[in-house]
Amino acid sequence: MTIKIRGIDFQENLNNAMGLEFTNLSHRWGFQSPNWPYFQDVKIERIHYMAKSGVLSQRITTSMHSTTHIDAPAHVVQGTPFIDEVPLPHFFGSGIVVSLPKKKWESITADDLEKACGKAIRPHDVLILNTGWHKVYEDGDYFAYCPGFVPSAGQWMVDKQVKVVGHDTQANDHPLATAIGPQRNGPLLPHLEKEYKEWSGGNDWAKDFPEWEPVHQILFKNGILGIENVGGDLDAVTGKRCTFAFFPWNWDRGDGCIIRLVAITDPSQKYRIEKGEAF
Repeated sequence: MTIKIRGIDFQENLNNAMGLEFTNLSHRWGFQSPNWPYFQDVKIERIHYMAKSGVLSQRITTSMHSTTHIDAPAHVVQGTPFIDEVPLPHFFGSGIVVSLPKKKWESITADDLEKACGKAIRPHDVLILNTGWHKVYEDGDYFAYCPGFVPSAGQWMVDKQVKVVGHDTQANDHPLATAIGPQRNGPLLPHLEKEYKEWSGGNDWAKDFPEWEPVHQILFKNGILGIENVGGDLDAVTGKRCTFAFFPWNWDRGDGCIIRLVAITDPSQKYRIEKGEAF
């Protein structure tokens, strides 16, 4: 029931005194983590170290939108809540991990979601999607060629009263509905215009993706948070109903935050959430 890490005994993720199973659904964060095309690299500096001070202290310079992270509504929709203003129930809850395999640039639609989990989803569920793209999470193909949500998928989540959606793709929208493509201050990757035309059989990407981040806006205006770049041991819990915990930084007026997303299952059904009564 214990695992030794650097000489110290800890309880294991899948074998511990509570009888719960903890599955990490987050990509590694740190030096040379893959980055969205216009972000600077993560910087971590040791300010104090053992030989100097007898303690370890570090200074971190980073975007709040790197690796596995959750977007605040204020990230895209001006005048909506920052991450520290979102109540804590929106960072915890039960839900499902759904298999929805997708290839390069394919759309994730309302019909896709209904076929994959329409009968299983419950009001106020956390919905985590496994498209398979967490397996190619690097600085190359992942950000440019991910599949992505289109507006009908966003409206489906509103109608189903999803509380939080997480996915193993680069953003809450299709990449070509972001600045990677022809939107706002893009295209960050202009070579994709010709490639998209060839891939689509002659379509103009600006006509196929006429709106800037429409799914972000649908979700955020309806209080649905989005977890981007889900990864880790995602396959291990795909097809299962789990309880999820994700830990936001209490970051004043933050437009998003790096998180640790964890799926928790209880094979023994012996653990309980306490009522909060005095003892």
